[in-house]
Amino acid sequence: MGKLRFMTAGESHGPCLTAILEGLPSGLRPDIERINRDLGRRQQGYGRGGRMKIETDKAEILSGIRFGETLGSPITLRVTNRDWQNWTGRMAQFGKPEGPAVTEVRPGHADLVGVLKYDRRDARDILERASARETAARVAAGALCKEFLRALEINVASQVVNIGGVEVDRSQIDPEYIGRTASELNCCDLAAEEAMKRRIREAMEAGDTLGGVFEVIVKNLPVGLGSHIQWDCRLDGKLAQALMSIQAIKGVEIGEGFGYASLPGSQAHDEMFLDEQNRIYRKTNHAGGLEGGMTNGEELVIRACMKPIPTLMKPLNSVDIGSREPVLASKERSDVCAVSAASVVGEAMVAFTLAAEIIETFGGGSLTDIKRNIAAYKARLEEVM
Repeated sequence: MGKLRFMTAGESHGPCLTAILEGLPSGLRPDIERINRDLGRRQQGYGRGGRMKIETDKAEILSGIRFGETLGSPITLRVTNRDWQNWTGRMAQFGKPEGPAVTEVRPGHADLVGVLKYDRRDARDILERASARETAARVAAGALCKEFLRALEINVASQVVNIGGVEVDRSQIDPEYIGRTASELNCCDLAAEEAMKRRIREAMEAGDTLGGVFEVIVKNLPVGLGSHIQWDCRLDGKLAQALMSIQAIKGVEIGEGFGYASLPGSQAHDEMFLDEQNRIYRKTNHAGGLEGGMTNGEELVIRACMKPIPTLMKPLNSVDIGSREPVLASKERSDVCAVSAASVVGEAMVAFTLAAEIIETFGGGSLTDIKRNIAAYKARLEEVM
């Protein structure tokens, strides 16, 4: 029995991306088609760039699974970069450098800070790893975590709620539709989606980019994941860190989030009542499923804000780090808007964080033991709830 953790490796235009997921219990029978479906969802979306027409991401599982069942040992996943064949000279592991160096660093990107920190002269040494292409490996690992949660009857879904200032009308959204939409933008309000597409087209024509907001919703979590005991045990903090680690994410909120600033306490908190069976329930979920750093049994609702992508087709003013001359920032093949892709990555990071918390809370090296421990815990709560 150990701690659930994962690491990724690989560059955007290198041979492949890899992830090693360690700590997933034995006895899980993941569906590889669902894993690859999530990888496909990450590539889709209105406003995505030309790279997504080249790649067809599939996960290869190289270790940790035998005859369709997890062994409890580390799981290695590989996602091949098909575009590598066009970059073998410029991204070779050995030999002499080929191709021009990237010296016109981009505002809003890791380019300048990275070359300063790691003492490089070519920003490609930074941007290849800083690229959001890395999230393909995260989605592969997170999809396995979603399979674990699914085995515990916990569902993780997402939706885009804002792109470029166009917001959904929540009165038009069927909660049961979230996670089942065939929308190009992972948006459950069809009228808002059309307005979002128009905004994306306008940005494309202007050589600009757009950001937005997505939310992740998790159903059927057990009460009490996380802890109030220490700052680093609070689940809300862990979730915020997981989402903030995604490239271009600049803000995270749970439940009412920043909306709390405009509410009096009488409207901000979720009152408690007793039903006919004398069980405690709430009529609202302002807290987004978390109180005191712990899950409270309601749906987990967490949102993240993605800034506009910093690679613009009409570049911003910058500086050439080689010549020290004023220039326009470099252009890389990029997206106009990738909020829908970010929502899939958000699902993966939330799923990983929750899976890790469940394994830490309920222990056991096998799925059988974890299920038994959860059942015993829920039975105890039934006596007092």
